[in-house]
Amino acid sequence: MIPLLDLTRQYQTLKPELEKAALELLESCHYILGPSVAEFEENAARLLQVKHAIGVANGTDALQIALMAMGIGPGDEVITTPFSFFATAEVISMVGATPVFIDIDPATYNLNPQLIESAINENTRAIIPVHLFGHAAAMDEINAIAKQHNLYVLEDAAQAWGAQLNNVPCGGLGDMAAFSFYPTKNLGACGEGGLITTNNDDLADKARTLRVHGQKGTYIHHEIGVNSRLQALQAVLLNVKLPHAQSWNDARRAHAAFYNKQFVDLDIVLPIETPGAHHVYHQYTIRSTRRDELIEALKAQGVGCAIYYPKCLHLQPVYENLGYSEGSLPVAEKASDEVLSLPVFPELTEEERQTVADAVRSFEN
Repeated sequence: MIPLLDLTRQYQTLKPELEKAALELLESCHYILGPSVAEFEENAARLLQVKHAIGVANGTDALQIALMAMGIGPGDEVITTPFSFFATAEVISMVGATPVFIDIDPATYNLNPQLIESAINENTRAIIPVHLFGHAAAMDEINAIAKQHNLYVLEDAAQAWGAQLNNVPCGGLGDMAAFSFYPTKNLGACGEGGLITTNNDDLADKARTLRVHGQKGTYIHHEIGVNSRLQALQAVLLNVKLPHAQSWNDARRAHAAFYNKQFVDLDIVLPIETPGAHHVYHQYTIRSTRRDELIEALKAQGVGCAIYYPKCLHLQPVYENLGYSEGSLPVAEKASDEVLSLPVFPELTEEERQTVADAVRSFEN
């Protein structure tokens, strides 16, 4: 069996370092924020080329706190994509605002910037593009529109650690950005973890205050915040992994290049890398009009695969009140019917990826 992802392989390669770091942290008894978190924040900010990195409990909190720092709430609207993990839209609703979904680019699966302006009205306050599967969204166009209409841009960079656009890392392309360190991510913690990044001093200060119950000074609360602190244990483990993140992304890119060469003559749609983008392949996602049959064929040969995402956000039951229906956003809906992600994790062996390629080829031929 070739799994879609195998976390045990990465753990084994770093086991001595991870266990040493964990034990040292346990002995220090600095479990909440403290020097370990500060060190990780500094290292992350340097690698992402941003002024501020603020560790939080998870990627969803990173998105929510960023929206709170921007002052977005009831009566506001936020434009985003229908083709993403649910948290992208969920956080908009959690702060009391309304998500406004627009369709996606069929090639990158990211927000289609040509559709943004028609969705803007007097209630629009922000745009949340998602760097889906590790490919940067069209940030130049998105930022230009946002500037023209005085809107915030919040990057959902949960899947994009190490991705770049025109040599600028994702995380520093908008007003704020949110990362997830869920274990399956390109840079994954050993549990939950998240990060907010920004070059704006005021937004950074607000985010730091919000993550600790709106507190500035001991037991002095200036606003209603949340309890969302990156655990020190996760920070030390992430610090061990951080130097390896680029080589892991390089391995993902090498797997993707191999697949692209193997599949070039097949009747499936391959992922692309647009000019100026540096794709980090959190997922290697193909499209097939016979997707469900392909899944069964791959399973029969012991090849793991998964659908990200099988039901668009605008069609989720919880958003029925927004008035969308099947056919409202046809590009995203078609993608959800056809996409399939194949194994691309860094530790995948050459023999395994050849087996994956052969299984796909045997079905398509």
